[in-house]
Amino acid sequence: MKIFYDCEFLENGRTIDLISIGMVAEDGGEYYAVNADMPFARIMRHEWLRENVVPSLPIVRHDGIRPFRRPFLDRTHPDVKPRELIAVQVRQFIQTTPDAELWAWYGAYDHVALCQLWGRMIDLPDGVPMFTCDLKQEAVRLGNPRMPEQADGLHNALADA
Repeated sequence: MKIFYDCEFLENGRTIDLISIGMVAEDGGEYYAVNADMPFARIMRHEWLRENVVPSLPIVRHDGIRPFRRPFLDRTHPDVKPRELIAVQVRQFIQTTPDAELWAWYGAYDHVALCQLWGRMIDLPDGVPMFTCDLKQEAVRLGNPRMPEQADGLHNALADA
């Protein structure tokens, strides 16, 4: 069964820091999490992420009385989870999907971000595929058919999955 997934991440050419992950299985099962351990201050300094990814995250902008100088991640939101818990839940989601196949759009970095939940790629848990099938590559192979419309400017891992 195919699992379509997307990761939002901060990368600098050397490291990939997970922001969020969304997964949708062919049977309709879904998983979404926002990394409570993300480097939020660095993400807020990254113009593209600040404008395109941060708006889809659970953010606190004020305390109900006055606006904060800077928004911050709402760590009380149920989607915001420690990285270790995300790793456990993603493993369970994949392992409970029969004959799981991972699929992503331009999925190379997504696969690295996924694998890094458990450390090195060779540390992947049993049942977690060691590769991700690339939807863009498949689209090119099929002659670039028209794809479903995506909302411009909003990058939400679950919606993109």
